[in-house]
Amino acid sequence: MTAPADQSAPDRFALPDGRTLAWRHAPGRGPLLVFLPGYKSDMTGSKAQALWDWARAHGQGCLLFDYSGCGQSDGLFAEGTLSRWRDEAIALIDHCAAERVVLVGSSMGGWLMLLLALALGPRVAGLVGIAAAPDFTEWGIDAAARARLAAGEVIWADNPYGPEPTPTYPGFWADAQRLLLLERPIATVAPVRLLHGQNDADVPWEIALRTAAALRSPDVQVTLVKAGDHRLSRAGDIALLLATVSGLIKELEQ
Repeated sequence: MTAPADQSAPDRFALPDGRTLAWRHAPGRGPLLVFLPGYKSDMTGSKAQALWDWARAHGQGCLLFDYSGCGQSDGLFAEGTLSRWRDEAIALIDHCAAERVVLVGSSMGGWLMLLLALALGPRVAGLVGIAAAPDFTEWGIDAAARARLAAGEVIWADNPYGPEPTPTYPGFWADAQRLLLLERPIATVAPVRLLHGQNDADVPWEIALRTAAALRSPDVQVTLVKAGDHRLSRAGDIALLLATVSGLIKELEQ
């Protein structure tokens, strides 16, 4: 039986520039589970909450947070970048004094997961990607739109998950283009588990195979869910995620 989701107000973490991040930390045994949401997402999503509930029920340390400009954190989304959000994650992980972490990244969070693995090195015990989307500013945006971004223009795309279109800002795109990963080896040796739906209309499932090929780790497993969409948030998808995280932690404890 899992503990109910925590409905209390999140804690606040102060950044050096005075902005604060919304975050939740459940102390427990290591490695610390760190959930990294997708683009324009936050820690209230079903996958984040399921991971939080599972961690609390099993005494596992867990960290959830909202990137600056997202959810309940301070800041403007238009000013967000992968570099900024990566550094915010590192600051929170350091604040938790986590010696070892398992990073769980959803969509764009899967790209951040890989960037954090490179930044944190041996502190990363394992990675779990959910429809991970490294380099989506390259393969996911056509040449004409990239030219507009390079010229400083904001581009907008249809949003299948809400009424408002999704923006991509020139600053985010320019920063991301400096952080592309898939055309060279990704130097992490931590075990990696990649979950991807084959009905994903946003991130082609072949990206999981490209990511697996680029990873230097000898322990990479890709699980394809034939009927799964991008969110992978159906009950069976959530069960797969939790089983994957649980199985990875058991392997790390051996």
